[in-house]
Amino acid sequence: MAALWRRSLYLSFLRNSFRYLSRIKPAVRKSPRWTSVLASLAVGGSLCAVPFKQVENLSHDSLVRRAASLVTDSSSTFLSQATLALTDALTEYAKAVHTLIALQRQYLASLGKLSPAEEDTVWQVIISQRAEVVHRQDEQKRFELTWVTAIRLCEAAAEAAYISGAENASITVRTNIQLAQSQVEEAQKISVDAEKKLAETKVMEVERMTQHAATLEGSNDEEETPEAYLRED
Repeated sequence: MAALWRRSLYLSFLRNSFRYLSRIKPAVRKSPRWTSVLASLAVGGSLCAVPFKQVENLSHDSLVRRAASLVTDSSSTFLSQATLALTDALTEYAKAVHTLIALQRQYLASLGKLSPAEEDTVWQVIISQRAEVVHRQDEQKRFELTWVTAIRLCEAAAEAAYISGAENASITVRTNIQLAQSQVEEAQKISVDAEKKLAETKVMEVERMTQHAATLEGSNDEEETPEAYLRED
């Protein structure tokens, strides 16, 4: 629309210029300077007329199809970025979970072998890693909402393109949707697998801590037994 407006203004300028020049005396118009001015205006008018006629030939259907294609392109770009952000977030979340699992298993393997100071240091590291897991999980959920929105936007764009007659654009964006969904599904499998292993580690932690507490209680009973015998004597 802006291009049409500029061309209309230019044509109006040319018409006004020719009207002004037609009022100039014939003797002046025959001079070399005015001859070159008239030639320039004529060339400018002919150059401007070609694209103007091309724009006039565009139908509403073709303009709607072009607009629909632009919408599918922009929505596909949005989906691509959202998919990349979500898959990266899922991967980082899975890494954080696996790191926490390794720390907890190392701690369970060293139960009863650490000094109170060493045990406190290990627990500080575990607590810090748990906070990292929560942070990565929140980030994953945030990008997941963005990704779902991008999927819905692409679906709407594909439908609009199909209705407007831009079948190729509609097929392309639907293909992009399927590709994005497959990529996210693969990343989600890794994340779910990490969560399952973390749950197994928590069960193991409860069992080992219970056994360790029972062992400590038994050792305390053995230490108190001689004192009981002394009291009976």
